Amino acid sequence: MPPSRSTVRVDEEGEGTRIDAYLADQAGEVSRSQVQRLIREGQVLLDGEPCKPSTPVKEGQEISWPSDAGLRPVEIEAEPVALNVIFEDEDVLVLHKEPGLVVHPAPGHWHGTLVHGLLHRWPGWRAPGGSPRPGIVHRLDKDTSGLLVVARSQRAYASLQEQLATRTAHRRYVALVWGAPLDEKGTIDRPVGRDPRQRQRMAVLARGGKSAVTHWEVLARFDSCTLLRLGLQTGRTHQIRVHLASLGHPVFADPMYGGVEYPGRLAPRERTRARRLLSGLNRVALHAYHLGFRHPADGEELVFEAPVPEDMEKVLLQLGEPGGLQ
Repeated sequence: MPPSRSTVRVDEEGEGTRIDAYLADQAGEVSRSQVQRLIREGQVLLDGEPCKPSTPVKEGQEISWPSDAGLRPVEIEAEPVALNVIFEDEDVLVLHKEPGLVVHPAPGHWHGTLVHGLLHRWPGWRAPGGSPRPGIVHRLDKDTSGLLVVARSQRAYASLQEQLATRTAHRRYVALVWGAPLDEKGTIDRPVGRDPRQRQRMAVLARGGKSAVTHWEVLARFDSCTLLRLGLQTGRTHQIRVHLASLGHPVFADPMYGGVEYPGRLAPRERTRARRLLSGLNRVALHAYHLGFRHPADGEELVFEAPVPEDMEKVLLQLGEPGGLQ
């Protein structure tokens, strides 16, 4: 009887990452050199075939290795985590994710995530989707606030995945961005993938990226900033942030895609005001305010909205005051 093998399936966020780095991240407490040794020995297979440590992985591929090789995916245990729940029944949970809350375990965030809180909330939960993302059908970045739905049952997991894939579930955002778009609304249709020069980032790619479409419209204009409403036609990692930065309008206070450095382009007087405003917001000015989907049990249309959090609201009020960037 052949020895048992452990497996992990590559998610969208891992696409384009070297297999040694991806597997070391998934294991959590194993060094990259240990993983490289197993790969060179032929013990690690990618879709059933040997590979090199430098081989980039693709979403949906399966990585396997002998279960007794000392390489184990991180085990998630229940932890008390404060959750701002808006709606809950036997199939779904809708919550308002606070900025700073990580949705699922990942390198650097092995504890205190939303997933840990869900396991604590529902002891003995037979979670759909499996570890390390039980019940998670979509996500928000750590510092993005707003509405998120979690699948409690298998039928909800399948239904919500289908609704997201067929774009019958609706997600809308508001974002404060730098600069002034020339038009009142538009569509960004640019493929997004892993940045080949900085692997922690995503980027608009001429080749190799996945289709990504974002719709936007202007809600309010200030002198050096604009408030936008955005709708997702696709849901790629960092999609809104990458798309807006590619237009030259990075999200306010976004440290990864130019939203912190942008004031350096402004005139000295505006630069001082902009930096003062930035000091009052320590996360990206992006909020998922609207979520709509059909209930998995009876097909009833459910719609939820969440107001802009206090930290973003404070910046918007200052922008509209005399002496703000208006």
